[in-house]
Amino acid sequence: MVNDMVAATGQVDARRRSLGLASVLLGQFMLIIDGTVVNVALPVIQADLHLTGARLSWVTSSYLIAFGGLLLLFGRLGDLLGRRRVFMIGLGLFTAASAACGLAGSAETLIAARFIQGIGAAGASSVVLAIIATEFPDGKSRAKAMSGYMFVSVAGGSFGLLVGGALTQLFDWHWIFLINVPIGLVTIPLCRATLREPPAPGLTGRIDIAGAVLVTSSAMTAIYALVATAEHGWTSAAVALPGVASVLLLVAFLVLEARLASPLMPLRILRIGSLMSSSIIRGLLIMGMYAVFFFGVLDMSHSLAFGPMRIGLAFIPQTAVVAAMSLGITAWLIGWMGPRRATIVGMSLLALALATFALRDADTAYWPGRFLSHVLVGVGAGMSFVPLLTIAMADVPPRDAGLGSAIVNLSLQLAAAIDVAILAAVAAYRTSAQLASGVSASAALVSGYRWAYAVALCGVALGIACTVALIRRDPSVGRSARPG
Repeated sequence: MVNDMVAATGQVDARRRSLGLASVLLGQFMLIIDGTVVNVALPVIQADLHLTGARLSWVTSSYLIAFGGLLLLFGRLGDLLGRRRVFMIGLGLFTAASAACGLAGSAETLIAARFIQGIGAAGASSVVLAIIATEFPDGKSRAKAMSGYMFVSVAGGSFGLLVGGALTQLFDWHWIFLINVPIGLVTIPLCRATLREPPAPGLTGRIDIAGAVLVTSSAMTAIYALVATAEHGWTSAAVALPGVASVLLLVAFLVLEARLASPLMPLRILRIGSLMSSSIIRGLLIMGMYAVFFFGVLDMSHSLAFGPMRIGLAFIPQTAVVAAMSLGITAWLIGWMGPRRATIVGMSLLALALATFALRDADTAYWPGRFLSHVLVGVGAGMSFVPLLTIAMADVPPRDAGLGSAIVNLSLQLAAAIDVAILAAVAAYRTSAQLASGVSASAALVSGYRWAYAVALCGVALGIACTVALIRRDPSVGRSARPG
């Protein structure tokens, strides 16, 4: 009888955890698709609201600045106030702001609503990995859960291209935001019903308001500087001044945190080698993934004259492979090889895929060459991204899991901004050089994309070297389940 009761309790808890994971991943999926659906619709938004190029950029930049700037703050608030609470507040704010974006009739309203969307996204994203890490403390179940996170992160991008193109063409751009509302209305009650809320210490004592202001200002100015590179260039005052200000604010924040008894960000988190090392490696991995995702869209548009929906369909093989691997293949590979070796093998396959992109002729048809390259990207990304997440959270104690999750997400955002800025600069330099030598505009653009792929290949190769040098052993995945 007792054994039956224990088994029944275990089954109920397993079902609750599965539904809780589904709610978290559904929220993450909504956040991911929002980025790509907006990118597809930008030309239509520009024409409808009569925006200049500079003002149009703020539709994206306002979101990125709020999102990247507030991740650390919300991550720490999740540790102190409860991660489920912060996740649900973030989703609620994101859903409400999405409705405001969908109803916006002016550029000012849209940009302001996008900024609020970024605040909500920061709240929800900052604690996603912490929730997964605490709900799934053992290695096998955590690897499966992380595979689900990887799947929705990759699939959301491809799905966003399809949905964004379809909604914009069939209706208008407002619907790319309004589609978030029903998803949010389903996800929030599901989170409330299925996610546990472990005891949180609360805001005891004095609140580190100065630290919150400093770290948020540092992150926001850093994101602003990176966003500005697309318009002004790396050496301009518009980039250099906020870049320097960001570093000074960060230094002031670290000095303050070292002196406080109850800091916003305990500096012990920076001494977790697996968290810091994996963040560096992940940044180099992201360079390869974004090269394919960002320049692949432009490449197929110019080389093959693909429209938005065909481009979205072209990425489906990559997404399908990641989906297949998330069903248990990646978890099995991590269990067989260990996270470190799986990362090395996965990044090596991604490097091979980038080499095929870099060396391919402009007039190469999608089938079979480009198709197989996208399949290889899916295998490489699926094998390397998940173990890096596992390594990142393995040694983070439960009391700091929200902050660790926020650091992982912030490193992703900063890496994406830096990587895209670098690759765009390389592509623009090569295109300009080709145009100056008399090459046609179309050929010059494609040549620039090839150079961007080559630089991304070098970045991934450096990431492999860093994995070998910095990750000297496989961490004990269950370690983060220990008391903090």
